[in-house]
Amino acid sequence: MSVTVRIPTQLRTLTGGAGELALEGTSVGEVLKALDAAHPGMADRLFDEAGGLRRFVNVFVDEEDVRFLSGLETPLSEGQTVSIVPAVAGG
Repeated sequence: MSVTVRIPTQLRTLTGGAGELALEGTSVGEVLKALDAAHPGMADRLFDEAGGLRRFVNVFVDEEDVRFLSGLETPLSEGQTVSIVPAVAGG
């Protein structure tokens, strides 16, 4: 099952400049692992030592933050969009 993954500018050096990728997976966690398999080094930027999402990395399925869904276990359907959005600080 293919979903679209949107890559933020800060991580595009790992994807050869690609801003969107089509990846396979039935959950957010599977898709993010597939992203790292295709573009090594991505997991270091996305996951903490315990295997969860890093504190300042937000992941959305369509318009919903996965932290308010089922986290990395959030199920995906064909054609959905997963967006990786790093937190922005400042004031």
